[in-house]
Amino acid sequence: MKNVFLESHNIKNLHFGFGQFNYHLIKGLYQAKIDDFKMTLHAKDISKLKHEFGDYFNYKKYQSFRRYPLLRIRKKYNLWHSLNQNIKIEPYHDIPYLLTVHDVNFIEEESSDMNHERNVRFREKLQRSSAITYISNFAKASTHQYFDVPNVPEYVIYNGNPIREVTLPENYQPKLVSNKPYLFSIGEFTPRKNFHTLVEMLTCLPDFNLILSGNNQTQYAQGKLAETIQKYNLQERVLITGKIDDLEKQYYLQNCTAFVFPSLREGFGIPPIEAMRFGKPIFLSHNTSLPEIGGKHAFFWEHYDSKYMAEVFEQGMHIFETNKDMYERAYIERAQSFDWNATAKEYKKVYRSLL
Repeated sequence: MKNVFLESHNIKNLHFGFGQFNYHLIKGLYQAKIDDFKMTLHAKDISKLKHEFGDYFNYKKYQSFRRYPLLRIRKKYNLWHSLNQNIKIEPYHDIPYLLTVHDVNFIEEESSDMNHERNVRFREKLQRSSAITYISNFAKASTHQYFDVPNVPEYVIYNGNPIREVTLPENYQPKLVSNKPYLFSIGEFTPRKNFHTLVEMLTCLPDFNLILSGNNQTQYAQGKLAETIQKYNLQERVLITGKIDDLEKQYYLQNCTAFVFPSLREGFGIPPIEAMRFGKPIFLSHNTSLPEIGGKHAFFWEHYDSKYMAEVFEQGMHIFETNKDMYERAYIERAQSFDWNATAKEYKKVYRSLL
């Protein structure tokens, strides 16, 4: 039986976008009950995966030394799927190769010098590809903007929504709660998430608190963000939770007034569709993939002046409250249209086309 190798070792980082993509795609492939080819998962903790998925998959333990060319995996799989564009693990042999591109943000965030190591590595991945999948039309367009893409089949396959069903117990409450209505956002605390602009906006919205969740052990969190909170003396109104589990996330999404996401660069942007699953109004920056993902019922910021952001928020909330039933239905329907099982079926078709 033919075997597809899923280079999926980023599954260990479930608090980050790549880890979420790996896990939910693999879970969708499991639900697809594929029986005409086998798949091998590449991961550090294979015991946990075996416990969840049994013998449906084969498993290969991740070893970091496999990054070096002479020590690459030598088994000749029928198809190799690199689940994100940053992975250094590559096949030893010249075999059919599928690359998933999430974004090329590294051009702006790391270096626009096309001879930079990261850009060279990505270009090499493109050139060895037999097919390429993108998680958004924006990811595809920006890849073509910066790189010469080989003449191979290309597909745009949207990510799914991790929150398919609301599973929050009725009386559940996290340790950190707000004493007034609040706005919510989540993501790794990095400059591109632009969280400090939400703090500045809060100075114009005295009736609201702000809750921020995600990895806050970063230079941006302890620098620009902390400085902005202190500058405006908002320590009591900006609540930072750190990383949270699924129940905590559902609580904050279910009980927030609105979801706010002023990110500068997103290849897809899963948090907004998670918020839409709860029928919440979403306020997004009009950047990169976010208009594509947010859809026509989202509200957008064109720039980040605090008074302007507050005005967009207040006007958007008025529109939302005036047409609440319609907006809630539209948000929930859009959120449910992003489905990991449907995503996995699209990848299954791509695998079969390459085998």
